[in-house]
Amino acid sequence: MTTPTSPAPAGGGAAPQYVYGVTRAGVALPDGVPGVDDRPVSAVEGGGCAALVSDLPTGRPLGERADLVAHQRVLNALVEAGTVVLPFRFGAALADRDAVEKELLAANADRFTEILNSLEGRVELRLKASYVQETVLREIMESEPEIAELSRRLREVPADAADAVYYDRIRLGELIAQSMQRRRDVDGQALLESAAPAAEAVVPKTPVREEDVLDASFLVRADRRAEFDKAVEELDRAHSTRIRIRAIGPLPPYDFVPEA
Repeated sequence: MTTPTSPAPAGGGAAPQYVYGVTRAGVALPDGVPGVDDRPVSAVEGGGCAALVSDLPTGRPLGERADLVAHQRVLNALVEAGTVVLPFRFGAALADRDAVEKELLAANADRFTEILNSLEGRVELRLKASYVQETVLREIMESEPEIAELSRRLREVPADAADAVYYDRIRLGELIAQSMQRRRDVDGQALLESAAPAAEAVVPKTPVREEDVLDASFLVRADRRAEFDKAVEELDRAHSTRIRIRAIGPLPPYDFVPEA
């Protein structure tokens, strides 16, 4: 969802408030979890919801690595405690606690409640998979004669003649990349389809590295977490020689919060 932008400091001594996310009113906050600048985190309630806030640091812009870590630490503590939370993206702030109550909570109470209801009893889990490169490269050489032959010829070229086969080396890289993409399309879809039945929703992400096979977030009901974990374990056993698979989470459900 769209988060509020950082305001100018309010007058009258009211401290601007940094906002981590929204949960239900009356929820107990985890003890001893500091926010940005190690400031204490508290709740501002309104409309049946509660915004998790701390005083906004003054005299410097946000954006240091420690700020990002603190933001995630607060949200992770809530998730680990089993508290349903609507996480805000890093950098949300309002003028003071009164603005949090009136401009954020009162104005959006129905929408926040709807989202919290949709997330209740569910966790976000992220599944990442990447190729064991030496294994997949061996598969490519064994199954695609054109690539294997070009690779063999290039290995036999003397070092002092490397410039003469410059474009052949580029061609080899392109052929390998295309072959890996074809495998990624097949393997990634197979992994996704195997894990998805235990989830209520799935958000696939675009792989970043050439060796990445799958990167996807799953919204899983807490009472089906064991089923999801079992599916991941079975996938890991079935593909361990060529694909490394790991599950991360539970995480704040960023990928399942609708945009405003």
